[in-house]
Amino acid sequence: MSKNPNTGITVKAEYSEQVLKEYQGNLLIEALPPIWSFEQVEELLHSYPEHEEYERKIDAHYRYHCVQRLFSYFQPWSTHFDIEQRISRVIRQGYLSRNPLAPNYASDMQSIYRMIKEGNYQFKNVELSTPSASGFTIIGFSGMGKTTGIEKILQRYPQLIIHDEYNSEAFDHKQLVWLKLDCPHDGSVKALCASFFIEFDKLLVDSTYDKFAAGRNTTTATMIPRMSQIARRHSLGLLVIDEIQHLSVAKSGGQEKMLNFFVNLVNTIGIPVILIGTTKAMSILQSEFRQARRGSGHQGDLVWENMDKTDDWDLLIEGMWNYQWTKNKVPLSKELKDALYWESQGIVDIAIKLYAMAQMRAIATGEETIMADLIKTIAEDNLKLVKPMLDALKSGKNEEIGKYHDIKPVDIESFCEKQLKTLNLNEMIRKKKVEKEKTQKEKDKVFEDVVLKLVEFDIKPEKAKKTAKDIIEEVQCEITVENVFKEALRQVLREDIKKEEKPEKKNSKSLKITKEEGDLRVIVEKGRNEKKSAYEALKDAGVIKNPVEEFIMTG
Repeated sequence: MSKNPNTGITVKAEYSEQVLKEYQGNLLIEALPPIWSFEQVEELLHSYPEHEEYERKIDAHYRYHCVQRLFSYFQPWSTHFDIEQRISRVIRQGYLSRNPLAPNYASDMQSIYRMIKEGNYQFKNVELSTPSASGFTIIGFSGMGKTTGIEKILQRYPQLIIHDEYNSEAFDHKQLVWLKLDCPHDGSVKALCASFFIEFDKLLVDSTYDKFAAGRNTTTATMIPRMSQIARRHSLGLLVIDEIQHLSVAKSGGQEKMLNFFVNLVNTIGIPVILIGTTKAMSILQSEFRQARRGSGHQGDLVWENMDKTDDWDLLIEGMWNYQWTKNKVPLSKELKDALYWESQGIVDIAIKLYAMAQMRAIATGEETIMADLIKTIAEDNLKLVKPMLDALKSGKNEEIGKYHDIKPVDIESFCEKQLKTLNLNEMIRKKKVEKEKTQKEKDKVFEDVVLKLVEFDIKPEKAKKTAKDIIEEVQCEITVENVFKEALRQVLREDIKKEEKPEKKNSKSLKITKEEGDLRVIVEKGRNEKKSAYEALKDAGVIKNPVEEFIMTG
């Protein structure tokens, strides 16, 4: 098995025995994957992102990334099983009349070649082997998972199967199982046909676009027969055309010509075709087109509406709720489930985005808890563009719902960007706050220790507190007990010395103050006579030397 760099999987044909008799002996069907059971389909389609319990405890900026995993969550439900079964049937039924080993295969190819050469582009009066199933149409609101579901199902099938031998005989054939096209935004059906050749060339490394679609005189009338020729030559099993609401009636020449285009495409190309679009496409696919396809045994059109509050909804939400990265893990209650349904109206894309945005907001604000009120607030703030459509759905009135062809996508990217800024700002504020609180605690501890040391030196508590406080607020160096205590002691001694040096006013009634040996004033005065500073004199006299050094030694 290999992956084509341009598109899907390419495999070498491996043939399996078929249970159903009509499928036996048809190498195109025998080379397909088996017909899966519902259990196998669920296992093949679901996508459950990574989630570990410890992740709820990691830092906010990491959890913000974890929430993005929700967008890869995919839980198939009954509609997906229905579509998978339809695709499985239309591919196999379409191959019944196009077995390359059957006699009609070569005659069909010769007839198509002859009609193109003669200019009979609508293949009038030509009998071709047509498939017994011609596909179906899927119509529904955006956000319900139409495209995602179809693509996940298609990816379970190889896109290109290489045959080189069958029943021990050489057989060189390239089987194109499926091809998916997106309608161009310019609404041109000619551009849509041209994209068929472009995608085909990517897969089979050919130059069909240059041959059949690049010329100025090329028209849809000449391209569709060529598409049929290529589709049959390479056993195209299914053609999927998505976003058909983009096709413009005006550019196609009117409603009738648009309908004729689809009718000719289905009838001429001769293979199953699935058309996918929003409700806007209903005006394109009128009854004439549906009636034109009804005679060829199609699988029935599917209108993919918003989900009801059924087991499918419970399955989706209960599975999604397991992916929770807020610190406070909240169990899924009826209130929360109802809030999600009311605000999303059963539109899957909106429900998942609301849940993701609620987590982002809870993490960014530090609340860390998902509540029903939070979901409602998120919806009010961020679903303004889709509110008219949601209100119409809430009303339950068909005339109101009919006013809107589609739901506008929810802009999750701008919400993420806004919440990320909030998260970063809040993180910075919280970090600064923690650092400030930590620094203040350290200052308070230093203050207490310095005051105690100063009191030990017979410095009055009030003075010790004031001096320590002033130094801690003004000091530029590292705030430690050692640094603050040394500076505080210097200031206290300096203030005492200045008081002693200040000349006193004497009067007749003043008493004579005597200075005794060992008095600090005597030591300072003696030191001055020896041209020493007060600090040096006190240190030399042993008044402050030993205690300070002892403090410095012990910290």
